[in-house]
Amino acid sequence: MNPPKTDARRHHDPEVRGFASDNYAGAHPEVLAALALANGGHQVAYGEDAYTENLQRIVRSHFGASAEAFPVFNGTGANVVALQAVTDRWGAVICAESAHINVDEGGAPERMGGLKLLTVPTPDGKLTPELIDRQAYGWEDEHRAMPQVVSITQSTELGTLYTPEEIRAICEHAHAHGMKVHLDGSRIANAAASLNVPMRTFTNAVGVDILSLGGTKNGALFGEAVVVIDPDAVRRMKHLRKMSMQLASKMRFVSVQLEALLAKDLWLRNARHSNEMAQRLAEGVRAVHGVEILYPVQANAVFARLPHDVSERLQKRFRFYFWDESAGDVRWMCAFDTTEEDVDAFVAALKEEMAR
Repeated sequence: MNPPKTDARRHHDPEVRGFASDNYAGAHPEVLAALALANGGHQVAYGEDAYTENLQRIVRSHFGASAEAFPVFNGTGANVVALQAVTDRWGAVICAESAHINVDEGGAPERMGGLKLLTVPTPDGKLTPELIDRQAYGWEDEHRAMPQVVSITQSTELGTLYTPEEIRAICEHAHAHGMKVHLDGSRIANAAASLNVPMRTFTNAVGVDILSLGGTKNGALFGEAVVVIDPDAVRRMKHLRKMSMQLASKMRFVSVQLEALLAKDLWLRNARHSNEMAQRLAEGVRAVHGVEILYPVQANAVFARLPHDVSERLQKRFRFYFWDESAGDVRWMCAFDTTEEDVDAFVAALKEEMAR
C-alpha cells in the first residue's frame, strides 16, 4: 500500500534543535501511530467513543478506582477547568508566586475562570503548610476572596520536586482548613521518573483531589486531561469543560494519545530520557567557569545564570529563553527527543561563547 499523499510541504529544518521548551519537540512516533490507528471509520463524538471509554480504565490504574479523566485541548484549559470545578464564585486559589497559573497563562484563571489567585513567594517553587498559612485566612470575611484550593505543581516551574511526604503534609493541612488540593501535572511524568515511584504515590495516595494530567510536554501532539480523583470534591465537570471551550468533538484523537503514553510505559521512558539529558546538560555546564546553576536539577529543566551578552550570542545558535533577563537567568529544557549529541553540541557552544 502506498503511503498517503499530501499537498502540505515541510517548512522547517528537522535538524535544528533547541533547549527553549519541551513543547518544541514533535510527537513521539508511537503517539503518531496511535493516531493513525484511531483514524479509521466513524466514532461517536464528544467523548462517547471507545477510546475515551478505554482511557478511563487506564487512568484508574494510575490514579485509583474512583478516578475519572476529562480530556481537554491544552494545559491552561486543564488548569482553569480543574480549578473552577473545586471553587465557588467567591473562591480563591493559593499558589506559589512562580506557578504557571500565575505567570504563564495570560490571566486565564482570573479572566476565564473568575478566580482570585493568592500567591506566595517561595525560594524553590514549592509550597509548604507554613507558606500556605500566609494566605490561608479570612474565610468569613466578605471583603476577602475565600481560600478554597491549594494548587501545587509537580514538577515545579523551577524544575524542583515535591516528595510524596511533602504533598501529603500539604493535603492534610489544606483539608484541615476545608480546602481542596489541585496538582498541576504538566510534567508529572518527569516527577514520577525522577522520584522512581508511580504517579499514584504522590497524588491519590496522599490526598490530592484533582489534577491536570500533562501529555504534550511528554510526547503527545496535543491534549491533556483533568483527572478527578475525589468525585465528591467537584461539581458538574462535564458542563464546566463544555462552557470553558475545552470539549473536543473528535475526542478520540486526544484520548488515544493519552492511551499510547499511559497504557504501558511510554510516558515513563520519555520522561526518564528527558531527565537524563537534563542531568547530562547540568554536568557539562558545571564544568564551564562563570556559569552558575541556580536550582537542583531534579526533572528535565536546567536554570542557570551567565553573562547576558553570552546568552544573546548563544541564542543565535540554539533557541532558549531568559527566565529573568535582568539577572541574566536562563532556562534550558530537555525533551523526549533530545539526544546526547544535542547536549554535547550545546555545551561546546556555551564554552566557545564564554571564552570569547
